[in-house]
Amino acid sequence: MSGSGQDTTLPLAGIKVVEFTHMVMGPAVGAILAELGAEVVKVEPVGGDATRKLLGSGAGYFAMYNRNKQSVCLDLKNPRGLEVARKLVSSADVLVENFRSGAMDRLGLGYEDLARDNPRLIYCSEKGFLAGPYEHRTALDEVAQMMGGLAYMTGPPGRPLRAGTSVIDVTGGMFGVIGILAALEQRHRTGHGQKVGSSLFETTVYLVGQHMAQKAVTGEAARPMPVRISAWAIYDVFETADGEQVFVGIVSDSLWEKFCAAFGLTELAANPGYQTNSKRVLARDTLLPQVRELFKGHPKAELVGKLERIGLPFAPIGRPEDLFDDPHLLASGGLGEVTLPDGRHTRLPLLPVEIDGRRPTQGGTLPRPGEHTLEVLRGLGYVDDEIDLLIAQDAVGESG
Repeated sequence: MSGSGQDTTLPLAGIKVVEFTHMVMGPAVGAILAELGAEVVKVEPVGGDATRKLLGSGAGYFAMYNRNKQSVCLDLKNPRGLEVARKLVSSADVLVENFRSGAMDRLGLGYEDLARDNPRLIYCSEKGFLAGPYEHRTALDEVAQMMGGLAYMTGPPGRPLRAGTSVIDVTGGMFGVIGILAALEQRHRTGHGQKVGSSLFETTVYLVGQHMAQKAVTGEAARPMPVRISAWAIYDVFETADGEQVFVGIVSDSLWEKFCAAFGLTELAANPGYQTNSKRVLARDTLLPQVRELFKGHPKAELVGKLERIGLPFAPIGRPEDLFDDPHLLASGGLGEVTLPDGRHTRLPLLPVEIDGRRPTQGGTLPRPGEHTLEVLRGLGYVDDEIDLLIAQDAVGESG
């Protein structure tokens, strides 16, 4: 595998990853590893990953989860293309795949086949389900949200509603990365790789585990979030004088005291029925209308400024498109410059962690289909005549 000029100070510098992925879950694994410094080669079909061409809500998938990767186009149904793939994996530290159960095995790219040539290989499979009765089912993010109780908890009663982003795909990818990092650490001690995996369904179940625990602790099933019984009396979205909305949460007695003092609510502060959070929860029906009327008398900017000075948890209701100009993200480096395949520039979110006081990466580029095919093949030892023959046989593809 060829070098990619990546920052050698990053935690995963020197780790070589090959990914056979599409859509979101698998690419998210490689995207996180790449931002942490790994060299990631994305294997695409000749002509490019179909995810590149998605429209509507899928139009951002490729741009978000494939930065800082090298693109190699291979026809895995062509024996010569498959040979290149096996050679590529033979020198890799990590393989990531998220194709249908059994697909990689049928190609001879299953863990057992590849580990014979590369016993240090860590093989990460991202699937719909872990081992069990459901493991051969085809799943999507939305399927898992519906099965695992997340859609039930998000929507109002009788109207299950998926979360507004690919939360299970991305979180499942994060669990895949955790498995890979654990396997890398174990390899330091044993010298051997292993197969790891994560899944959409089990990821969803883990996320709704708090509601399962609520049932276990209280004996009562959790109600969907729109009709839940909140643990706090003031924990809601409120309208402002200029027709905007702001979420406000008062989650402790000390915050209640600060709130009352800042807004001059001496009668509420002195009311014995409002002295503790538990009392305020029981009196929610009379307390909340008073707070709604109070907030509706303030324009959004004025209310937000006051809440920030008090130190109350609050949030203006934002939209994804607002985040391009968010002052905190711009000042803190939370968005990185990204070059799209057509040459246009934009800013997209970086990995939300700091390491040694800085974000691991500062942005990146999106590869064209097969942009790095020639570079990677030469790095594997192929000479120009062999490469020309592979291209002529349609075993590999390169960008024009």
